[in-house]
Amino acid sequence: MIFHITSRKDWEAAQAKGEYVAESLHTEGFIHCSTLAQILPVADKFYRGQTGLVLLMIEPALLSSTLKWEAPSGGTPPPGVPEGDPFPHIHGPINLDAVVNVMDFISDTNGDWALPAV
Repeated sequence: MIFHITSRKDWEAAQAKGEYVAESLHTEGFIHCSTLAQILPVADKFYRGQTGLVLLMIEPALLSSTLKWEAPSGGTPPPGVPEGDPFPHIHGPINLDAVVNVMDFISDTNGDWALPAV
């Protein structure tokens, strides 16, 4: 499984549209995803202080877009992710049937993230 962090609002919009498209698909050519081990470092670096987030659990075998394992965007992984650890990038929209679970993704009062039961 791979995972993608997004807002509940964007996920609800995707359901109405029939596919999920992140802004990064337009600006960078792919949708950023993470492995289970990469979720918390990514959340700490890019989502600190945000609320209303969900974690999409994606089954790669069900994707209709291309999945590539690539170096982190910008070349340097977030703290906590080993150097050289590739990230899953989806080069196209995410078809909704590839999303096998959607979980609330909430930080505590200190801003620390915890993984939902996956």
